[in-house]
Amino acid sequence: MNIILAKPRGFCAGVTRAIETVEKAIAKFGAPVYVRHEIVHNKFVVESLRKKGAIFVTEVDQIPVGAITIFSAHGVSDRVEEDAAIRGLDVIDATCPLVSKVHREAKKYEDEGYEIILIGHRGHPEVEGTRGRVKKEVILVTNEEDARNVEIKNPEKIAYVTQTTLSVDDTKKIASILEARFPKMQQGLATKDICYATQNRQDAVRSLCSIVDVLLVIGAQNSSNSNRLRDLGEESGLPSYLISGAEDLKDEWFANVENIGLTAGASAPEILVQGVINRIKEISKSDVAVSDMEGITENVFFALPRKVRK
Repeated sequence: MNIILAKPRGFCAGVTRAIETVEKAIAKFGAPVYVRHEIVHNKFVVESLRKKGAIFVTEVDQIPVGAITIFSAHGVSDRVEEDAAIRGLDVIDATCPLVSKVHREAKKYEDEGYEIILIGHRGHPEVEGTRGRVKKEVILVTNEEDARNVEIKNPEKIAYVTQTTLSVDDTKKIASILEARFPKMQQGLATKDICYATQNRQDAVRSLCSIVDVLLVIGAQNSSNSNRLRDLGEESGLPSYLISGAEDLKDEWFANVENIGLTAGASAPEILVQGVINRIKEISKSDVAVSDMEGITENVFFALPRKVRK
């Protein structure tokens, strides 16, 4: 049996920055520090940070006045920032710089008088944050049907931004429908907001699917980018499973399987990958070879927020 590891996989630069921000804040200011929402979508990461002294809350009104407060990698709305200021919270913003870029784009379109469409998943923290960055209505388009039916007040002046962790293929399809319906809309920019890590991991899984019999994706059920990786496996006709870690593996998945593809979403740490490998070796009860597929090496780095730099 062979395990072939996707390359790249696992943590992206934005996730690494967010996790290090919490760790360095605890080291610098002492525990506890408060984090609004999960810092990233991975329970293993969240529990690890909780043990070190992070307290995760749903809203800022649950945080003591004046406390050290960290905004998650997904970004927040203007209202959340305003509520934090009213409570006198000492805020450290761990929003991924690529999400912040989308926020700036949306504000720019608003300032220029455009009607704004946001392509993304309803209820996702990143989507809620982006919608809350502009004062005018942001029209959410979640799928191709929405794109066919969305009503626009002024087709002559319309623009769109996207969630950063979407399926590249799905986003292109949605954008092409919008562009056909609204010729004055920006053209050919469907993936401009999708982050490099999302694109790279999707490209790696496409390649991986051509050489394996089953695909395993390590990631949280509420992780958008991890779900897209599993979807790619299914679209390739492979049995494909989104798992939290080794504990989710089922022996029957590997019956008569020779080549296993293994990847991890952008919020899943490498320790979970190694745990899955070890569990597969136990299940196999025979020799298991582990290899990395050919792929790009990412070298993107985002500077930490100023408040936690040495």
